[in-house]
Amino acid sequence: MTVITFSLYKDLLKENVWPSGYFSILSVSLYQHVPLQYALEQIDTAREMEDPDYLTEGYLNLARSNEKLCDFQKTVSYCQTCLNMQGTTVSLQLNGQVCLSMGNAYLGLSVFQKALESYEKALRYAHNNDDKMLECRVCCSLGNIYVQLKDYEKALFFPCKAAELVNDYGKSWSLKYRAMSQFHMSVAYRKLERLPDAMGCCEESMKIALQHGDRPLQALCLLNFADIHRCRHDVNKAFPRYESALGIMTEIGNRLGQAHVYLGVAKCWLLQKEYDKSLESLERAQELADGMGNKLCSLKVHSLREGIYRNNKQQEELREQVVKFLQCVEELELYCGMCGESIGDRDQKLQALPCSHIFHLKCLQTNGTKGCPKCFKSSIKPGFV
Repeated sequence: MTVITFSLYKDLLKENVWPSGYFSILSVSLYQHVPLQYALEQIDTAREMEDPDYLTEGYLNLARSNEKLCDFQKTVSYCQTCLNMQGTTVSLQLNGQVCLSMGNAYLGLSVFQKALESYEKALRYAHNNDDKMLECRVCCSLGNIYVQLKDYEKALFFPCKAAELVNDYGKSWSLKYRAMSQFHMSVAYRKLERLPDAMGCCEESMKIALQHGDRPLQALCLLNFADIHRCRHDVNKAFPRYESALGIMTEIGNRLGQAHVYLGVAKCWLLQKEYDKSLESLERAQELADGMGNKLCSLKVHSLREGIYRNNKQQEELREQVVKFLQCVEELELYCGMCGESIGDRDQKLQALPCSHIFHLKCLQTNGTKGCPKCFKSSIKPGFV
């Protein structure tokens, strides 16, 4: 496959010469890793040419670059710019990738309903365009959202579906798609406490990541290896892997990954009853979470701090953390609209309705519904009840 440098890409843009297959190569490979400054240059070039297709691609690259840097608000903004632009067929074909990036950004902000809405749109575009690569990536992201919501059955189902797509259609695809699906399967297996399966999938993902020099995926695998060893209470193996993951994530600007590393390190210190060191790690995780606007990470920090202060009988600090924890729960709206109980505090089967509101599956099965109770409640106007 021809390697397309950005200088070659700019020449192709200006000369309007596109060899067969270049669009798909750019969309799947170059555009996923293009640096921020290249995306800005592409936008300038596209404006000079007055070409809406290239301009849409430029904003998509800009959105993806900010997504990788965990600047999720900017990612959402640039994705919305893409969707609002009127281009031609090529721009419409990119909408699925735009929706996927927007979903990932909303997930980074812990806005779960909007993340699900974006993923559903991305899936529709994938099906309409018969884009199996996009479908594979969306399935991995859906696995990630259900890991965070703690429906581990769905968290495993979606990356397994992605792996099936790779096996059925991916003979000519990059091995990175297989690595991506194996990584997300590994995380789900770890959450299900199937640690040998988790280790096996993560090892396969790491092998491919090393072969391709995929530093972001290497860092995620190292983090997952560390979490697996922590689950086995083997902190001596966990700590160096957390350290290696943190080094790469700091280098590439993955602040969300860094926050997860500090959460894992804090849990290791808790296993050793080193409460002061655990609080230090939690403080760093909180700073990163605040900088990104990731409310779920903040919720986890408050929960762990609450346990430490309760153990140390520090009543004033405990009360403060309880208040902050409840504020986070309220902001996240992590509760079932039928029974009112929490969502995401333990492994439970969930169901998202077409509006993307999430409920306990058992509540929907027991009570039934002809529509979404949350949507119905919000549509009732004052004075008519």
